[in-house]
Amino acid sequence: MKYINAAEVLPDYLITEIQKHISGEVIYIPAGEERTKWGEKNGSRQYFENRNRRIKLHYKKGYTIEEIAVEFGLAYETIRKIVYKPL
Repeated sequence: MKYINAAEVLPDYLITEIQKHISGEVIYIPAGEERTKWGEKNGSRQYFENRNRRIKLHYKKGYTIEEIAVEFGLAYETIRKIVYKPL
């Protein structure tokens, strides 16, 4: 993250107002646009949603949690959480 001197980009009246609340400290101003959720940019969210859907389908077809854990390479407790988590 690049730091910018406020005096270079903000009007004097705004700097004076900010100094009433915080002076001589570093302040972070977040971007104005909405943030994307975890995994939306690189496709991870979609991958895990699809994987979890397949796990639930296996369970509905009668596979045991142990069998699903072996097939997907996940811990028993992880599969159990996925299976019992509501949609």
